[in-house]
Amino acid sequence: MINEIRDKIMRGEYEFSKHATDQTILREIAVIEIREAILVGEIIENYPTSVYGPSCLILGFTRAGRPLHVQCSHPSRPLIKIVTVYEPDETRWVEFRSRRKSHE
Repeated sequence: MINEIRDKIMRGEYEFSKHATDQTILREIAVIEIREAILVGEIIENYPTSVYGPSCLILGFTRAGRPLHVQCSHPSRPLIKIVTVYEPDETRWVEFRSRRKSHE
C-alpha cells in the first residue's frame, strides 16, 4: 500500500483536508516536507474503519531529518487525502514508531 500512496503523491494526486491545511500552518510544516516524509516513510498504524474512510499513519523523515507523522487515506480513493500532519512528540512515541504506554 505504501508504494501506491507514494506513486499518487509523486503524480500530485493528493489533497489536504481543512484540518491538515490548518495544521501545516500552525506547525510550520511545508508541503515539500510532507512529500519528502511520505516518499521515504513507512506505515506504522492502519485505520481501516476511520470515520473519514480507511486511512493510515505514515512515519517519515524530511531531508533535513525532521520526523513527521502523516495520516492519509488509503490509495483506493482517486486522490490521497492528507487528513493531518504533525511532528511526533517523543514523550508519546517510542522512536516515533509506536505509542508509549500511558504508565511510562
